[in-house]
Amino acid sequence: MCLCEAMSACASVSFERKRRHFPFKKERASARMMMAQDNDAESLDIEARRERIAKMVDTEQFASVKQLAKLFGVSQVTIRTDIDALSKEHHGLRRVRGGILRGQVPYSETPYEARSTSEEAGKRAIGEAAADIVQSNDTIILDVGTTTMAIAEALVKRADLTNVTAFTNGINIALTLERAYPRIMTVVTGGSLRPLQHSLVEPMATLILGNITANIAFIGCNGVDPDFGISTTNLPEASIKQVIVQAAHQVIVVADASKFGRRTLAHVCGLEDVDSFLTAGFVDEALITQIREAGATFRNALPATKAPEM
Repeated sequence: MCLCEAMSACASVSFERKRRHFPFKKERASARMMMAQDNDAESLDIEARRERIAKMVDTEQFASVKQLAKLFGVSQVTIRTDIDALSKEHHGLRRVRGGILRGQVPYSETPYEARSTSEEAGKRAIGEAAADIVQSNDTIILDVGTTTMAIAEALVKRADLTNVTAFTNGINIALTLERAYPRIMTVVTGGSLRPLQHSLVEPMATLILGNITANIAFIGCNGVDPDFGISTTNLPEASIKQVIVQAAHQVIVVADASKFGRRTLAHVCGLEDVDSFLTAGFVDEALITQIREAGATFRNALPATKAPEM
């Protein structure tokens, strides 16, 4: 082989090596485009997930890292990164221990009338199941709320009941029970009126409740969390609920399935302070197990096999 041929062969080998290690410009551009598309898709997924988290917290007030990681099928580290970003981007959201919380505005809870049309079938099923527990000669306490209103309406239909005494801090509940007089004697607890929920709160709201012992207390709530316990969205009613819990032999929490796994502003009591939970809809089996381990019974008046689509 002549010198020229040898140099040509070496140049060809050298070029082929460079080609393997350094793709052509066109190939490099294609690779960069594919990487950009992958990053765009990932970015879109992140943005969509964070938007859903923000909407969820806006509705439920609190979401835990563990709950969100399970919901979206990502790691808790990823959710914490999302929470950090959301707390910086949204002034109304802030990171707290274990999750993300919507900033509280005093008396910002949803008015009674706006809530009365949600989960109607479930509340009606809970109301009928709760009313079936009551017997003649019982003394009961009906907390304020749309689910306890469903109990009141079901009690009115119980023509077999006699000599029942019902204490309530709900003005609209008292008016509903009036239709069952004299079979059901209704006692309004007194106090100061909160128009948003037609409820009676302090001052002067616990003078009667602090001096009675009822057979059963039916408590409504906005959140049931294994760690935080029972909670509600406003402080004045939380303090009344706490007194009601102490004023009955048996405490039954009535809440549709949307309240389970949620933690809202004001703590009412722990799971261990509740004797029974009565609900309707899908509730995660792990949470049901924790409720039973706390010593409470659990009953679903309208079971569902899967969680509703978000």
